[in-house]
This record gives sequence, structure tokens and C-alpha cells, in this order.
Amino acid sequence: MDNAILLALLQDGLTTGAIYLLLAVGLLIAFSVTRAIFIPQGDLVSFAALTLASMIGRHIPGTIWLLDSLCAAALALSLARGRLNAVIPYGLAPAVLTIATLAATRYGAPTAVSAVLSLGIVTALGPLLYRFAYEPLGEASVLALLIVSMALHFVLIGIALYCFGAEGVSTPALTDASFDIGSVTVSGQSLFVGLVCLAMVGALRWFSVRTLYGKALRAAASDRLGARLIGVDHVLSGRTAFALASFAAAVSGLLIAPITPLSYDTGFEIGLKGFVAAVIGGLASYPLAAAGALIVGTIESFSGFWASEYRNIIVFSLLIPVLIWLSLTRGNPEDRA
Repeated sequence: MDNAILLALLQDGLTTGAIYLLLAVGLLIAFSVTRAIFIPQGDLVSFAALTLASMIGRHIPGTIWLLDSLCAAALALSLARGRLNAVIPYGLAPAVLTIATLAATRYGAPTAVSAVLSLGIVTALGPLLYRFAYEPLGEASVLALLIVSMALHFVLIGIALYCFGAEGVSTPALTDASFDIGSVTVSGQSLFVGLVCLAMVGALRWFSVRTLYGKALRAAASDRLGARLIGVDHVLSGRTAFALASFAAAVSGLLIAPITPLSYDTGFEIGLKGFVAAVIGGLASYPLAAAGALIVGTIESFSGFWASEYRNIIVFSLLIPVLIWLSLTRGNPEDRA
């Protein structure tokens, strides 16, 4: 292997690792606040890519009807309980998003506009999934929440297959630019992915430190009972955490779609690799999860070159030593929940 191939594989690994980093951060936010391992986050990766591909092809994405259905159900439940303020988030907002999506599909909006609408649709699904699947469980165990996550994953796979079909799709490259650094050609796509990743990590850091909602999330993640005692709304915290995790998944889907074709079930595998990175961080440490994401991406890239048929086996085998180490140093996480 010469230096050119080595650097090209490293570039590819860091690019995919940056995407896994976003997913790992989303998983950590959702888990730290709600104790739920958000496995369907990978399905939202596929939803974002497929939604954008549908809009570019001037087809109405099925995700907008899924969003409208969930919002209608949430609005009906809220009105039945006398919560008239739910009309804006569950009635007006999805109506505006639906009209914008239909107009963009009909008249062929620019790709950037379609991407923004796709982000809005998929991000809005996160709090609704939490509202119907996780919120009613209250203080259920981590195992019960994991079972719900797996069930929700299979439901979303079926919905994706019905809405988009089994054929894989890809979206146009975000940029065709490239730069020569010595003997290596650095693609503008890789640079764009890295810059978006850094921007999102910085924005999340600012959100958690500088905003009231961010401080509430940190309080809920640190001590759920203590946060409730000082007035932090645990329901709002859970929905906000899932919104952030869904936004990270949507961005990841839009970033990875130009690199590799995605189908209705491809996002699950991508989400699992983000989960591996989160586990390397002990489902608690953001810096370790970031390092784990870059390690996972790099190992996947090099193993795909040397032993492509064993690539996923090698990546997922990273869980074994990490889980052994965590079991020896931290004990049973169920006992701490």
C-alpha cells in the first residue's frame, strides 16, 4: 500500500467517522436525558435521504403524510385534555410544512430548499415518536425502553418500505470541488462533511451551555429527580432531546446520501455504527464517543480495503472488548438507572 492509497483511505474513514460522530452525539443526548437507546435514529437517516430524493424527483414524500398523521393524533389527544396551545405545534406548523413540501415538489424547488424541508420533516418526527412510544412508559426500565426501540425500528422499516419502495437511491453531490494536496486529492464533499460536523458539534455545545433549554437538558441528564424538583419539565426535556437526536440523524442522512446509496433499511446499519461509537464513550462521554466515531470510520475504511466481506464483522467486534471493560469497571447499568 503506497502513501496515496493510505491517505485516501484515511480521508474516507474520517468522512464517514464524522457522520457516525453526529449519530453518536444524538444517541448520547437521547439516552442521557430519557435512558432510551434511540435505535430508530438509523431509520431516520434513511428517511431524510429518501425524502430528499423523492422531492428532487418531484414525488411527494410519504414522510410528510406520516408527520401529518402523528400530528393529527397528538392534536386530538391534546384538545381532548383541554390544551388549546397545542394547535400551533401540532396543527399550524405541520400544515405550513405540508404546503411548502407540496409546492416544492410540484414546482421543482432547488435542492437546497428541498434539503431544508427534508430536515424539517424528519426532525419533527423525533418528538412525536417520543410522545407516542416512550413518554407513556414513564419510569420504565432501560430494558423495557430498549424493547420499545426495537419494536419502533421494525415499524419504521415497514413504513419506509411502503412509502419509498425497496430500491436504493442517492442524491446529487453537495459539491464537485476537489483540492490537490501533494499526491492526494481531497474532495470537497469530504471537507463539507467535516465542516458541517464541526459546526453542529459547536452549535450543540453552545446550545447546552448558553441556552435555558440546554441547561435544562444538562440538569435532566445529570439527575432526573433533582431536575424535576427544581422545576425542569421532564416531558419537554425528553421531546427536546429526541428532536436534537432526530436533527442529527437527518443531517447525517443528507450528508451520506451523495456518498453511498440508501434504501429503506440501510440506515439501521449506519445507526448501529454510531451506536458502537457511543458505546465506546460509555454512553456518557462525548469526547470518547467522538474519538470512537473516528476510530470506527477509519477501521471500516481500512477493513473494507483489506477484507471487504468482513468489514462489518470487524467494526461490530469492537463492542466486545469495550463491553467487557465497561462491565468490569462500571458494573450493571440497570442497577444505576
